[in-house]
This record gives sequence, structure tokens and C-alpha cells, in this order.
Amino acid sequence: MEKNNESSNEKLSVERKIRFPKTKTRGIYFEIFLGAVLLTFVVIPLITLLCKIDGESFKTVFTGGMFAKALGNSVLTTLISTIISVTLAYGLAWAISRTNIKFKALFSILLVLPMLIPSISHGMGLIILFGNNGLFTFTGTSHLYGYIGIILGSILYSFPVAFLMFVDILKYEDSTTYDAADVLGISKPRQFMCITLPYMRKALISIFFTVFTLIITDYGVPLAVGGKVKTLPVLLYENAVGQLDYSAGALIGIFLLVPAVVAFLIDLFNKDRAKSTFTTREFKPKKNKSKEAGAYIICLLTSAFVLLVIISFCLQAFSTSYPTNMAFTLEHFKNTFHKNGLTYLYNSVIMSLFTAFIGMVVSFATAYCTARLKTKMSKILHIISIISLSIPGLVLGLSYIIMFKSSALYGTLVILILVNVVHFFASPYQMLYNALFKMNENLESVGKVLGVCRFRVITDCIIPGCKDTLIEAFSYFFVNSMITISAVSFLATRNNKPLSLMINQFEAFNMLECAAVVAILILAVNILMKFIFYSIRNKDKIIYFVKSRGKKNVNKKTV
Repeated sequence: MEKNNESSNEKLSVERKIRFPKTKTRGIYFEIFLGAVLLTFVVIPLITLLCKIDGESFKTVFTGGMFAKALGNSVLTTLISTIISVTLAYGLAWAISRTNIKFKALFSILLVLPMLIPSISHGMGLIILFGNNGLFTFTGTSHLYGYIGIILGSILYSFPVAFLMFVDILKYEDSTTYDAADVLGISKPRQFMCITLPYMRKALISIFFTVFTLIITDYGVPLAVGGKVKTLPVLLYENAVGQLDYSAGALIGIFLLVPAVVAFLIDLFNKDRAKSTFTTREFKPKKNKSKEAGAYIICLLTSAFVLLVIISFCLQAFSTSYPTNMAFTLEHFKNTFHKNGLTYLYNSVIMSLFTAFIGMVVSFATAYCTARLKTKMSKILHIISIISLSIPGLVLGLSYIIMFKSSALYGTLVILILVNVVHFFASPYQMLYNALFKMNENLESVGKVLGVCRFRVITDCIIPGCKDTLIEAFSYFFVNSMITISAVSFLATRNNKPLSLMINQFEAFNMLECAAVVAILILAVNILMKFIFYSIRNKDKIIYFVKSRGKKNVNKKTV
């Protein structure tokens, strides 16, 4: 018996010696494969874009003074919009996280609604409300078009992103430090300066540059309400799409890339010096009528403004001839569907579903390699992965059309799926990287000892452990693919056009009612998908709630 046990142990040890190096080399090969894929679809297109620039493009861009004006307009409007947007987002996040106001869940839903429609729709909503002959423009003329319109639209478009980031940060802050400060009699402004700001320093810088990059690279809002004020993205769009001058567009794209790269480098090298304590305690807001009144005011005003924009789409979409004839009609829906609206809606849904699935799988595989394998190759792979965070959609789309114009991919849904996966890859990757990094690092080692292959460890332990993050990644890819108009605008043709680009088309022909219909359709699809994602994540709670309600009804009947 002992000999048999010894021989079996020797066999197991030999098998493990053979198996473990194989799995290690397989992991390295897989990392090399992922690195090659990311290089092909992230780095090489940018190099192709740089190679497209020639001497003529410098003359085209820098002569006439149009570029200098557009650059100044972009920096000015972006800086003002970013400061207001970040300040508003922090106030809203504070109201949700640090006060005892009611209807927090409802406010949280309303405040993120602007994320579910394309940016150009925000500009159109402002025109309906405050433009010439708008609902709140009683004189008939408006000062909306220009700087004011761009700033208002950019704030509406960007503050939900900063709001969600602030809420996530405040959720994990420790309250014990503030309790000690209250005991010592330190004033609230002093606590904010000495405790809150140091704790949020890195996150605040990251949020500021995220919002700054989001606004400066957007052309939807300036295109709708910019008027005579042109920004760099609009100039790039006119050169590349309107005049088919890819060289001039490439040069402008490089300038758009600069602030994004600077933001990326600052975020990469900015070390977080805030130290968390070993025992953390969640905030339990105390009753304070003045605080709650301020929280209600900021939440109600912002939510009302968001709802006004959404309602304005409905008024315009269902009115016969806004604003002269407000009689109810479905004619604009018929016109939209007659112009291939249903086909483009189908394209958008299919594109978004494939983008979400492929993006989720690729981002999980990449995050697993970089967070769990921890080889030299994984560090390189991590750097390549987060590079896509600093590439604006317009620049990425332009680089793809230069690289793939003559290939079989151009004109198909495949290239739109590829560009969307790359465009939105970095944020889900970072979410999954953080989730996988926090998991017990000994899971794979225990699997080896027990003779369980790595694939089984991933499917049975790791994926169930980060299920919510995977669903969030899928949701992020889907929603952003439905609303994007930046990268896909260069690559879409009549056959593969997504629904969001119909807004540009209708806006150009002054068919604002049909553009409002498109915004409503996109919003409806995204709300439906968000509800499905919420149901999947909270399936157990919903089942428990339904069962508990059923038991109560049975008890009432028996009584």
C-alpha cells in the first residue's frame, strides 16, 4: 500500500511539474496575443494617423486664423464648463451621500439620464427650451447660440460622469476622522480643507481631467448650439467629413490628443498620499435642517433641468409643428421610420450588443492577465490597455478610416464594433482590474495544489466573484455604443449607419422633430437595458421581495 501511495505521489508530482510550466507558458503566449491585438487596434492606427500629416496640412490648418480661434474657444469653454460641472457634481454627490434627504434613489436615476442620450441631443434640447422661439424665450430672440450654449450643453453632458465618480469615492470614506474632529471642536470649513481635500486629492485631479477631456473632444454640443463659435472638434469634423481632407483632420486630431495625453500622464504619475485606517466606518448623516434644505434645492433644481430637456424632446417629437402647432401627432415617428430609422435602430442595437459582449470578454481577459499573472509582459499590457483612455473618439475614428479605408472591414458593422471596443475599453478594464486585484491572490495556487486547472478556477471562483463588475462593464459598453457619435461618424456608411448619427443628418436639414424622435428611441432602449441589467444584478432581492409579498397576501386572505 505504501509503495502504491509513493508511486501515485510521484506520478502527481511529475504531472504537476509538467503541467505548471505549460500553464505558465500558455499564460505568457496569451498575454503576447492580447498585446499584439491591442497594438494592432490601438497603437498602429495612431502611428498611421501621424504618418498622414504632410506640409500641405500645416498650410491648410494654420493659415487664415481659424485654427487659433477654434483652439481659444475650445480651451475657454472647456475650462469654464469643467469647473462648473465638477463643482455641481460634487454638490450633488454630497447631497446624496452626506444628508438624510428622501428619494435618493429617484434623484440618482434622474441625475444620470443625460448619460443615456447623445451629446448633440443636449444642444437640441437647449434650443427647444431657450433658443429662438423657445419655450422660455418670450422675446423671440435668444443669446443661447455661442459660448453660453456650449457651456450649458457641456455641463449637462458631463456632470453625470463626475457625479457617479464622486458618489463612488464618498461611499468609501471613513467617518471616524470627522467624528474625532467634531470632538476637538474643529469647524466644518476647516475639516473640509484639512481632511476632505487631502483624501480626495488624487480622485479630484482624475475627475477634473476626465471631464476636461470629455468636453474638449466633444463636437455634438458645439455643432448644435455653437453658432458662429467653432471649436477644434467641429473644425476637425468639417475638414475630415465635410471636405474629406484627412491630412488637415489628422493634424487637428494631434492637437486634440495633447490634453488627453497630459491628463493621462498626470493621472498615471500622481500618487495618492491619503492613508485609510484599518477600521473604517460608514457615514451616518445626522439630522440637519439647513443641510437637508440645501441638498433638496440642488437636487430638485438639477433634476428639474434634466427633466425639462427630456420633456422638450417629447413635446417636439409629438407636436405637429413645434412651436406654432402643438397638436398631438405620430407623423414624425412615421417620417423617421420611413427614412430607415428602424434599420439604423437595428444596426445600433446589434452593434452595441456585440461591442458589449466582445468588450467585456477582452477587458476581463486583459485585466486577468495584468492583475493575476503579474509577469513582465503583464506590466507592458497594462500600459497599452490604459493608453486608449487618452484617445478621443474623433481621433480614433479618423485614424481607423485612414488605416482601414481600403480593407474589407470598411463599410461593415465589424469595424464599428472594433472602434467602439477600443474607444470604451479603458474604463471597464480598470473596473475589472481593480476587482480582480482585490481578490485573494492564492486562489490559483490552491487550485494547483488540488489539481484543479486554471480555467476551472476562473469559471468557478473568479467570474462569480466579480459578476457585478462584469455586468457593469457590459452595461457601460452597451450604453456608450448606443449614444456615441464621435468615432463612428467617420466609419459609418449607408449600410451600417447607427441610429445616433441620424441626429446629425436631421439637424443638418433642420428636421428637429425627427431628431427628437431619434433621441427618444435611444433613451428608451438604454433605459430598458439599464432595467434589465439592474434586474440581473438584484435578481435575489427581487425574488425575495416577490415571495415576501406573496406570503403577506396569503396571510391576509387566511385572516
